Amino acid sequence: MGGLDPVTQAAGELLKGYSAEVTTPDRKSLDVAAGMMPKKAPVYIASLPKDTSDGQLAVACHLRDLDLRPVPHIVARNIEDRQSLEAMVKAFAVKAGVNRALILGGDRAVPAGEYDSALQLIKSGVLEDNGIDKIAIGCYPEGHPNISDDVLRRALFEKLEAADKGGFDVRLISQLCFSGSAISAYVKSLRDAGVTAKIRIGLAGPASTRILLKYAAICGVGPSLRLLRKQQSMAKGLMQNNTPEDLLLEIAACVVEDPSLAITGVHFFTFASLNSTIVWANEWLVTHNRRLAS
Repeated sequence: MGGLDPVTQAAGELLKGYSAEVTTPDRKSLDVAAGMMPKKAPVYIASLPKDTSDGQLAVACHLRDLDLRPVPHIVARNIEDRQSLEAMVKAFAVKAGVNRALILGGDRAVPAGEYDSALQLIKSGVLEDNGIDKIAIGCYPEGHPNISDDVLRRALFEKLEAADKGGFDVRLISQLCFSGSAISAYVKSLRDAGVTAKIRIGLAGPASTRILLKYAAICGVGPSLRLLRKQQSMAKGLMQNNTPEDLLLEIAACVVEDPSLAITGVHFFTFASLNSTIVWANEWLVTHNRRLAS
């Protein structure tokens, strides 16, 4: 098995089955993804406030044609009414073969229609009635800028309970966080509370510090944002890319130390650059496999 240390081996296992997201304007990356990602690899399709369901559907169909697995974000606050929800989910299923989705509440201050939470979508019956049997739910290691920790945690458990009643296969995907210890402590708290769902850790794909700071502010990243600001103050320029390697290894060390965390993989936020994320992940895995074989 070569001379890799346990932490590096664990990092390779976490990365091996990675998932990633694509934004609808980044369709140029999809052909690259098809050439480098494993067949049927999950690619999540973001739904930003200005995106349309038709744009998401076009990307989903493209991913299906490339033999990848489309996983659309279905965002409650972007949906006008039940009819719109039913039409969207049915189109995903029938035209793009979608059977899984990431269910989110969304960040619009004022909802576009009658839905304002992921819980409403999960309990609606629309998902399972249209062939969606696997769902992902967001979780927040450092909280949410507009929701108290108590409310956020209670909402997570309500969504998990509703998903269980709906018969969904559930996984959690964590929001951006730049501290392995904070991520580990959060996952530990969920496991201690009896959460058995699969958990993927959200990582930032390769990006400049400027881009990371921008998205971290939008996502409401908490105390670990100080790490980025420290990097910014030390950097000679902001064009140099940061990679997820250090954080990946930090999380892997936590998994080695405490296997009960049962973290099943990582999910990449790509900041409209799926291409660079795939290239980095595959290069890291190739190097890892060469070292294993040596």
